Amino acid sequence: MRAYYYDNEDTDPREPHEKLPLSPVTPQELANFGVLYWQLGDDYLGEIDKICKERSYKNRDEINCSREGLGDAYESKIKTFFEEHLHEDEEIRFVIDGSGYFDVRDGADRWIRIAVSKGDLLVL
Repeated sequence: MRAYYYDNEDTDPREPHEKLPLSPVTPQELANFGVLYWQLGDDYLGEIDKICKERSYKNRDEINCSREGLGDAYESKIKTFFEEHLHEDEEIRFVIDGSGYFDVRDGADRWIRIAVSKGDLLVL
């Protein structure tokens, strides 16, 4: 996981958008406004089960967020990921394979981009 301030450029949201000069955000800074992070190993199912039990999660699902996994719905689904939205409950994301981004606002209303890859678990 690598978190940094978003550059707010109005270009393709699938690009990195790292604000220069480098603007890293630490896992502790993320935790200060409610974004939790774990790096899970090869026994990720056991680790996820433990976290789910500790946090009283009852349900889970798995999606393959790729052209192959989503088929014709891929482009429209990707667009929804880059639209600001809120959840009433925690949003939990674990990356089994591949990579992607999560954008969140910090306490000062600045956008932070979180680049995730295999083994990263976020709770927002």
